[in-house]
Amino acid sequence: MSILRLKELLIEKGISGKDLAAKVEVTPASISNIVQGNSFPKPDLLIKIADVLNVDVRELLISTKEVETETIFAFREGSYIPIGELKKK
Repeated sequence: MSILRLKELLIEKGISGKDLAAKVEVTPASISNIVQGNSFPKPDLLIKIADVLNVDVRELLISTKEVETETIFAFREGSYIPIGELKKK
């Protein structure tokens, strides 16, 4: 199981794994292995991926803490943007 949200973020940002690979200068197979949880990128690659996806590095990781709220997103101009939160029961 992967601890990265890379697959989810690629979908949200509308970027293919192949395009991400070209932008961070690795092979598409490398990105595929990271997305599938078969490998974990080195810190410098994590930073490049976060930069290309325009997210904080922390947003690449799946939280290990139980959250009490759920973020609501809206799809605008080709990407998802947070618009609020709901308290979980």
